Amino acid sequence: MSAVTGAAATAVVPAPARTPEPPGSAAPTTAGERARPPKRPSGTRPLYLGTYTSGANGGTGIGLAAYDPVSGAVTGQGVLTGVPDPSYLAVHPDGRTLYAVDERADGGVTAIRPADRTVLGTRSTGGAGPCHLSVHPGGRWLLSANYTSGSVAVHPIDGSGALGERTALVTHSSPPPGPGQQGPHAHQFTTSPDGGHVLAVDLGTDTVYSYRLDERTGRLDEVSRAGTRPGAGPRHLTFHPGGRYAYLAHEVDDTVAVCAYDPPSGRLTVGEPQSSGSGAGTNYPAQFLVTADGRFAYLANRGDNTLARYAVEASGARLRLLDTVPVAGDFPRQIAFSPDGALLFAANQRSGTVSVFRVGRDGSLRLAGEPFASPVAVCALPL
Repeated sequence: MSAVTGAAATAVVPAPARTPEPPGSAAPTTAGERARPPKRPSGTRPLYLGTYTSGANGGTGIGLAAYDPVSGAVTGQGVLTGVPDPSYLAVHPDGRTLYAVDERADGGVTAIRPADRTVLGTRSTGGAGPCHLSVHPGGRWLLSANYTSGSVAVHPIDGSGALGERTALVTHSSPPPGPGQQGPHAHQFTTSPDGGHVLAVDLGTDTVYSYRLDERTGRLDEVSRAGTRPGAGPRHLTFHPGGRYAYLAHEVDDTVAVCAYDPPSGRLTVGEPQSSGSGAGTNYPAQFLVTADGRFAYLANRGDNTLARYAVEASGARLRLLDTVPVAGDFPRQIAFSPDGALLFAANQRSGTVSVFRVGRDGSLRLAGEPFASPVAVCALPL
């Protein structure tokens, strides 16, 4: 563990104009087939694991596991096959449908009903290399980001959780690619806490795009752009629960930034870069998490192989780096909280493991036993 203190570890962003706060392996099944869901040990919760199926030593599908919400112990429950390169996962707000990207040249998004392991179908994203997806809070739209082609897509979700034909596809054609980039690379597509806008983070153009989603038609209209420092390579944006600030991980220049957010306009203002907490070696920040009470934030550092812990101050406007904790794995690509926030899961791509940490009241992280082995673990989704 290392500690970082002092003025260099803090950054404050001016607040936007005040607005009122908003109040064993399993074969795939088709829609015509039904498989009995696996039994889980009493008291455990489901854990879904994303991987690459086409890479060396990769998995064969979506990993199925269970975790103890008290001890953090993980138990394997097999694999749901038939979904190619499911590198990122998301769940519908009602908890009944799981969604996965198919991160391939001919990109797709797949809907799965975990209760009986039914694959509900796959739809094209209209782009290459989809690497992120999220469900709009209303549960009627799926948002996905195509990394290789630098585009974002929207699909409707019907009452069964299945996906309809794509309603929107927007390619980030401007501004020009940043230093060292050959084109746009959309890395994330997510919804603001108030639900008023959807934001796309593009590593290739050093830009975060804000769109208004027409919830009747599924169309997208761009309303704002926020540029980062040239060559920063923004990867992942996470909002403070207050909804007026967000934290941006810059993959390329190994920095992070506090951003101010104006809910009525969807405008994001990116603050000055600050430390990711990494050491002297090469490091690629991956993803932020913020506790539900808004007091602490965590950053996954790939290369440094640590989780940086920040104190969140000034109602979200400031991050103060406290320390870093070894992740007990190699290349933590994605991190996630359990629903109650008591556990933090880190998917370690190169070591093929998932580390589980207990989250203390003071924001401290304590490793909960030995990491769980999972081939090319790139996403962990605890429910």
